[in-house]
Amino acid sequence: MSICATFNFNSLTTQSGKKRLFTSNFINEFPYTFPSGILSEPFKFSKERSKFRTVLATQTVETPKVSFRSKKPKDINVLVVGSTGYIGNFVVKELISRGFNVIAVARERSGIRGKNSKEETLGLLNGANVCFSDATTLESLEKSVGNLGVSIDVVVSCLASRSGGVKDSWKIDYEATRNSLIAGMKFGAAHFVLLSAICVQKPLLEFQRAKLKFEAELIEEAKRDKGFTYSIVRPTAFFKSLAGQVELVKDGKPYVMFGDGKLCACKPISEPDLASFIADCVLSEDKINQILPIGGPGAALTPLEQGEMLFKLLGKEPYFIKVPIQIMDFAIGVLDFLVKIFPSLEDAAEFGKIGRYYAAESMLVWDHDTGEYDAERTPSYGKDTLEEFFKRVLEEGMAGQELGEQTIF
Repeated sequence: MSICATFNFNSLTTQSGKKRLFTSNFINEFPYTFPSGILSEPFKFSKERSKFRTVLATQTVETPKVSFRSKKPKDINVLVVGSTGYIGNFVVKELISRGFNVIAVARERSGIRGKNSKEETLGLLNGANVCFSDATTLESLEKSVGNLGVSIDVVVSCLASRSGGVKDSWKIDYEATRNSLIAGMKFGAAHFVLLSAICVQKPLLEFQRAKLKFEAELIEEAKRDKGFTYSIVRPTAFFKSLAGQVELVKDGKPYVMFGDGKLCACKPISEPDLASFIADCVLSEDKINQILPIGGPGAALTPLEQGEMLFKLLGKEPYFIKVPIQIMDFAIGVLDFLVKIFPSLEDAAEFGKIGRYYAAESMLVWDHDTGEYDAERTPSYGKDTLEEFFKRVLEEGMAGQELGEQTIF
């Protein structure tokens, strides 16, 4: 059942005009180069995805006659999906602070493993018009948005698989995100802001393939319809994803890293800074129809440098344990073999690959010409630094920074 609550209809505009959604033909014009065999894997769910292609080919939509960019923020209706997720909640708050009329889509049981009640969700999204629905079901989402009786100007998607599992990745990173595009455009959306990930540049994991597939369809729609635009945001590592060892080191435990501690680097960005950048994408014309890699301020940091920073803040001598990356390679090989016998271990094998990826690959712009990551070409944004974040966590703990199901990363 779909329920919408706490709406201020006086600030919303009505819908008018019509427009037809696209028919996807993304494979023939796919803007990425994949290693051999990668494109074959995503089509394991072809029956489910074929019905989405049919919807896109036949859907008629409502669109406003006046460009939303000519309106004041208070008259711009922004539909946010993934609003109760870690980044999504920051985005909702940032958009509200800028005066936009925010419609936040949330499940009736939101948060990690559905721990939040409807009342708690309304409190979490205070200031937004909260619409309880299920983005994984197109019919539910369309009905919920339709019940508002208003037009949508912009969709901001902060949806992401919580676990990175195979089926969950396709259900959330592709299908639910695509549902938000379909539903948004049906009721007038002329711009789509997508929170993606910088790691999709080297797609070796299922969630990366799912994200890329949707990115390609989004790009194709903008080519087909000159009145529709997008902004694809690909951030580097979030602060909280680098904080897993802070309390352990504080308690005297060693800092664990793979290889020599220089296998992967990133320009970490704070959640408020990332939310600010995403909010910029709503109206900034220089971000229209762009893929936007983004990092935080300062130089790129390796795990070794992050660990040294942490020990310095604690006034302790560095104490590292360096784990050979080959251990993960062996474990992944064993899991891949077992999956052939026990298909139910598919997600366990994928989790191993995710862990290995994040232990070895940098979260920076990938230079296809040199075959290397390039910190200089990774844009910086914001003012919050990882050192300041580490200081705060050391003083206040990790409350509110829980990774939940993403601890496998």
